[in-house]
Amino acid sequence: MKPCCLLDLPHLDYAEALDLMLGLVEAKRTGRLTPEVLMLIEHEPVITLGRRAGAGDILAADHLLDRLGVSVHRVQRGGLATYHGPGQNVAYPVFNLAAFKMGVADMVGLLEEVVIAVLADFSIQAGRREGQRGVWIGPAKIASVGLAVQGGIVFHGVALNRDPDLTHFDLINPCGLTGVRMTAMTKELGGPVDPDQVRARLRAHFSRLFDLQLIPWTLSQAQEKAQNHGRTATQALVA
Repeated sequence: MKPCCLLDLPHLDYAEALDLMLGLVEAKRTGRLTPEVLMLIEHEPVITLGRRAGAGDILAADHLLDRLGVSVHRVQRGGLATYHGPGQNVAYPVFNLAAFKMGVADMVGLLEEVVIAVLADFSIQAGRREGQRGVWIGPAKIASVGLAVQGGIVFHGVALNRDPDLTHFDLINPCGLTGVRMTAMTKELGGPVDPDQVRARLRAHFSRLFDLQLIPWTLSQAQEKAQNHGRTATQALVA
């Protein structure tokens, strides 16, 4: 099994998480951080724009975003616009592709498989949709995947809708799929879902499918590695 530092937090500010993730990527890229890293987090309401996203992928006016407290972040991952917010379980793997002997497409597929397995644990049957990334329940999308690669290190990751405010997805054109309907675990089950149980199943299936030995990590431990060897999010995005 591959050692993997696990940062499992109920919440972390998106900008702080992005800075942290980029610092950890740099630490791994330079060989100063050997283990793989998995971050399991929830965020405040944010819209993220991938490399191919344009202004037209945000459907709401600035004043509405301000009123709802939704910030916008341009990021390095592939894809278009996505939404993150409370009630959404986000998993950020900071993995060395060579250690897993796989390419980016294989990594995306395995991330999708983690989510499909988690949903099966809650008796939700989900799967893939030909030609479209993410995890789907019929015509509705329940999880989005977007990755970036820098120096052989893959980062960003997958977002599973447990119980987010689904109306916030109306603020964007999700992943460039006009008219796509988003769904969530609570909507599919018709009742509440324990967030701790979802995180537990994410940990279990990441460990199983990626063959990881998860080693609990504190935020201060992660920040120390990122601060010693990383760059700020702004520096990384303009590099």
